[in-house]
Amino acid sequence: MTQMSEFARTIMNQKYAHDKTDGTKETWEEIANRVAKNVLKSVNAPKSQIEKTERLIAERKFIPGGRYLYASGRALHQTQNCLLFRAEDSREGWADLLYKATLGLMTGAGIGVVYSDIRPEGKLIRKTGGYATGPISLMGMLNECGRGIIQGGSRRSAIWAGLSWKHADIHKFIEIKNWAPEVRSLKEKDFNFPAMMDGTNVSVLLDDEFFKAFHDDKHKHHSQAQSVYWSVVKQMCKTAEPGFSVDCGENANESNRNACTEVTSSDDSDICNLGSVNLSRVGSLEEMREVVEFGTAFLLAGTVYSDVPFSKVDQIRTKNRRLGLGLLGVHEWLLTHGHRYEPNDELGKYMEVYKESDTYAKKYAEKWELSIPVKTRAIAPTGTIGIVSETTTGVEPIFCVAYKRRYRKGDTWNYQYVLDPTAKRLIDSGVNPDTIEDAYSLAEDVERRVAFQAWLQKYVDHGISSTINLPAWGTEHNNEQTMQEFGRMLLKYLPKLRGITCYPDGARGGQPLTAVSYKTAVKHVGEIFVEAADICEISKGGSCGS
Repeated sequence: MTQMSEFARTIMNQKYAHDKTDGTKETWEEIANRVAKNVLKSVNAPKSQIEKTERLIAERKFIPGGRYLYASGRALHQTQNCLLFRAEDSREGWADLLYKATLGLMTGAGIGVVYSDIRPEGKLIRKTGGYATGPISLMGMLNECGRGIIQGGSRRSAIWAGLSWKHADIHKFIEIKNWAPEVRSLKEKDFNFPAMMDGTNVSVLLDDEFFKAFHDDKHKHHSQAQSVYWSVVKQMCKTAEPGFSVDCGENANESNRNACTEVTSSDDSDICNLGSVNLSRVGSLEEMREVVEFGTAFLLAGTVYSDVPFSKVDQIRTKNRRLGLGLLGVHEWLLTHGHRYEPNDELGKYMEVYKESDTYAKKYAEKWELSIPVKTRAIAPTGTIGIVSETTTGVEPIFCVAYKRRYRKGDTWNYQYVLDPTAKRLIDSGVNPDTIEDAYSLAEDVERRVAFQAWLQKYVDHGISSTINLPAWGTEHNNEQTMQEFGRMLLKYLPKLRGITCYPDGARGGQPLTAVSYKTAVKHVGEIFVEAADICEISKGGSCGS
């Protein structure tokens, strides 16, 4: 078993390891034992299955979601992740949403909310004679709830908001995070300075009608579709938000999303359930099949084991029993197999095995007398899980060979220099660090990233959470002229995606990751610094779903 790096062990101890009675922290092997035993005992799985799952976790071939690693074995073991809500257009609906969101956030769940049913700002309210404040005011209320709640007592709240492209307030929504220069300046000096919707990711929801309206100049919503699309594209290229969430064809009406948008549903109070196959440690198709089977069974058991914040979640979970078996280490697998970041036949064979999760879900559901999951695969961004796994996160390319990572510890911000573990292994084998393909180089070949995500989506029945990196706005490859080209390219792939977000370099201040040179980072690996006046400039954004 390969040894865990100092950085990975630090993150493991900060986020997931429980304190033992002797005052020390759990090892990774002890975490694997605790998680596998607690979850699988809930369905009376045989000892052999528990031991096999424990081994796969210990070898970091299957990595349960962060909530499993953190909460398994605790008195409140809410091991499933985000809650998916739809806001109801009534006083009772607003109050109910705030109640459910507060309960969810306080027990460790992130939340995603669709606001498309809320009447527009200024609409007459007949009963009271007043006027509606619109969905954006409710979004702001929920964002402020998140500001005051340390999620599950241990981390900042994760929130997502979605609004239909046809909503009357859609253009206000698209520009909701265009903060005034004064606010932006204060935000960059102090990341915790409050700004409108600063704790919420936002997406414009697209459906089948959008694409019909966009391409048909006689459609009654043609001008609306065109206006919304190009407004969002400019925002994506310039300020990073909003993104698009796409619910077409067989996925129509599945607009409810979790905080990172990879799990979708049409039911209010659904819940996501995440774990990932670490492709970088899978050595053959036979081993891939083993990890997919035992990972799927583990997540299914999690639907029995996990606590939930209120009863409706359990009702919807029992009906749908959604699983989110994902992937990480995809780019490392590509690199070590001599492939570029693009589709290839060899990876396609592994993806066909990945799709067998449906078969295993049905097999174990029948064995354990549970409802059969409606969907089984979703690829999360796997932020800190990727660090503990020491591989590339989700389907993302290597961020960069070396970077500075900032994080909050108590009331202070700390940072440390990190060598990407995948890049380090390649460099140790003799590869020149300047030749390794990463998010920076792919930012200038953006169609390759979008095309790869569209290809992978064929194998995923939920969604893929992945942020497409772009060069800084106003530079050679990202400006007013190239924006049109980007928008036309994106339109080719958009119906094949379940969603997309972009991150132009330097779009927001104070976020976690900043690229640095390999020469700088290699001098300071393992050191931790307290941040004073040096506030990290955003380079490529961070990751949610940790």
